[in-house]
Amino acid sequence: MTKGLLILGSTGSIGQNCLRVVRSLPGRFRVVALSAGKNVQLLAQQIVDFAPRLAVVSGDEYVEPLRRQLQALGYQASVGTASGLQGQVEAATLPEVDLVVSASHGVTGLTATYRAILEGKQVGLANKEVLVVAGELVTRAARERAIELLPIDSEHCAVHQCLRSGRRDEVRRLILTGSGGPFLKTPRRQFDSITPEQALKHPVWRMGKRITIDSATLMNKGLEIIEAHWLFGLPTSKIDVLIHPESVIHSMIEFHDGSVMAQLSVPDMRVPIQYALTYPERLAVDGDSLGLDLLAAPRLTFRKPDTKRFPCLDLARQALEEGGVMPCALNAADEVAVEAFLARQLRFTDIPRVIGKVLGQMRQVRTVSSIEEVLDADREARSRARELVASCSI
Repeated sequence: MTKGLLILGSTGSIGQNCLRVVRSLPGRFRVVALSAGKNVQLLAQQIVDFAPRLAVVSGDEYVEPLRRQLQALGYQASVGTASGLQGQVEAATLPEVDLVVSASHGVTGLTATYRAILEGKQVGLANKEVLVVAGELVTRAARERAIELLPIDSEHCAVHQCLRSGRRDEVRRLILTGSGGPFLKTPRRQFDSITPEQALKHPVWRMGKRITIDSATLMNKGLEIIEAHWLFGLPTSKIDVLIHPESVIHSMIEFHDGSVMAQLSVPDMRVPIQYALTYPERLAVDGDSLGLDLLAAPRLTFRKPDTKRFPCLDLARQALEEGGVMPCALNAADEVAVEAFLARQLRFTDIPRVIGKVLGQMRQVRTVSSIEEVLDADREARSRARELVASCSI
């Protein structure tokens, strides 16, 4: 049976890899809709290649440039166009869409992803922010509709695979692994002088700018702890992080009897993407280079993360434990701080300081009972973070 597919964030790294997987599995998927941001040139080429029914851009001002780009490519077929949040929701609720890949940047795709779940559609989550900022709402809606959220993050996809070997109530702890980023061995005294160019040189993965900086600060592991909590129902005390520079083991689970299950593969996002798209089947991934050669693999090493060097990890645990709007505030403040660092308005060491200040300002006991309240908290935290950046009062 052919699955109707919507990709939120089709022009990003995950979106492009997702379409590579679709192309390698002819007949299994029909691309019903594509949602992108401002990159109308790449989106137009994707439309030519996959002929979706609907294409969504970030704003009305990009609709006409997209049409002109399609004309320049000689595209004659009919394709609907839409923009913004309304366009994303329209795409997510199309009757022909069976599977939504949520891979858009930040909280951009939250509303559309939530609406897709309410419509009973299967969801592949590559955007960790969906669960970080609205985990309780999203997972409750999925449970009520008997929908399994399929993680595309390599770490959570690895946990999902390991859990196929046992029941969740048999799990003692989850162990998320991380490469440690580019500054694992950099002396702390040099952290103030780290440049954006240095922070963007990830030793293993090729990712977008924000997630690459988050990897350098270890905030990505903090966000993954929050995501794992909602995906797998374990408290933060049962979710550990180990630094594993070789990035061969993507995550592990330890059972109550002491047995440990690990998922190993080459660090290529096509592996977790295809797993989510074809679950519960396992199919060969296109490309001979994706096999893991254990004889050629390096020695596997592990170490505990140094939270004094990388305080973002503890900030994330703190936000999860406090609950309410705090994880949302954490994510929003981090995004603003990372943007400011990339614009050379903050030092690398200022990123956790901004986040900590915002969390302190948002500490009132507040729960979230709707997506609108989540988005309100997101806007408030971003505003507070921008004020801190502008005043340099960190």
